[in-house]
Amino acid sequence: MKTMAVRPPSERYVCQAISRACDVLEAFREAGDPLRLNEVAAKTGLSVATAFRILFTLEKRGLVARVGDRQYQLNIRLPKRRRYRIGYAGQSKEFAFSREVAGGVVEAASKAEIDLLVLDNRYSPKVAMRNAEAFVRERVDLAIEFQTDEHVAPIISSTFMEAGIPMVALEIPHPGATYYGANNYSAGLLGGRYLGRCAKQHWRGSVDEVLLLELPKAGAVPRSRLTGILAGIREVLPSVEDSRVIWLDGNGQFGVSLDAVRQYLRQSRDRQVLIGAINDPSALGALRAFEEAGRGEDCAVLGQNASVEARAELRKPGTRFVGSVAYFPERYGEEVIPLCIDILQRKRVPPAVFVKHQLVTKESVDRLYPNDALISSGDLELLLLKSR
Repeated sequence: MKTMAVRPPSERYVCQAISRACDVLEAFREAGDPLRLNEVAAKTGLSVATAFRILFTLEKRGLVARVGDRQYQLNIRLPKRRRYRIGYAGQSKEFAFSREVAGGVVEAASKAEIDLLVLDNRYSPKVAMRNAEAFVRERVDLAIEFQTDEHVAPIISSTFMEAGIPMVALEIPHPGATYYGANNYSAGLLGGRYLGRCAKQHWRGSVDEVLLLELPKAGAVPRSRLTGILAGIREVLPSVEDSRVIWLDGNGQFGVSLDAVRQYLRQSRDRQVLIGAINDPSALGALRAFEEAGRGEDCAVLGQNASVEARAELRKPGTRFVGSVAYFPERYGEEVIPLCIDILQRKRVPPAVFVKHQLVTKESVDRLYPNDALISSGDLELLLLKSR
């Protein structure tokens, strides 16, 4: 017997035509100024033809007015919209990357007039679970979760699902959540190709070992970042064999990575080592281990995230830190908050939204991050000292 999917009662009686017309009216409230047809279509996700028909109808009914050169403006005062309440659980204040993500989310929420409850997961799965329970008690409308341990992701997801709270997961996928963050394999591939080219340019393509600093507890999806790095290296240097690839657990932290590479160096005398890391703290920890052993010239290091510490390192003369793949965490809020609003307004959203990555090197860092010049030289030196 053929069965039919049954929509929830809350959506069964929704008139889609009226809902789309409301989306068009909301677009004018968000803009605050007259909009062109293509701008209305872009803001609502409607086709230009559909947006035109709705605007034409609203104009006929006196709800919008045509002004200027093919522009429209709102002709009525809309009722005040209820303020959404969103919970944001940050990864940890320990990392510059997560601090920049948090700063962007807070700023974007403020501009969107959203009440944001901010908690810190402190890089701890236990704290993350407690924070999820706190959001449920506070009855937030939606939760933004940035925590690293894949083993507690199903527990956190279940906590929110049982409470009927939708979730956006940053960087680490959570069951049932909309994902926002890295396109991990592509980001790795971008960096790996550059590492391979560096080896070809400076070592004539001769590589003794490839050292990869991983973060096992984050799971398979973030690990594909390192898989991409290795694949990118092999595109340029096909002769790199599995026997020359070393995987170390750096836990995504500077100190843990520093100790792991120290131990590696006690038993390795290889002179030409390519290093790819899951993030910048791990990459900088590996670099410091080579430097303190007096073997800085033996390595070429690539990070991920292009955090402020990494950018400061790239500006150091003679550094063996050759680049980092940018994720632009300072921009996360600009996309995540509108994504949350779409979810709360029951608009269709993709299951995953990826950031656009870009390689940052010593040649491009000033062009891509010109505002770093506003940071005093003393502050930059302090950042470098913290990474030692």
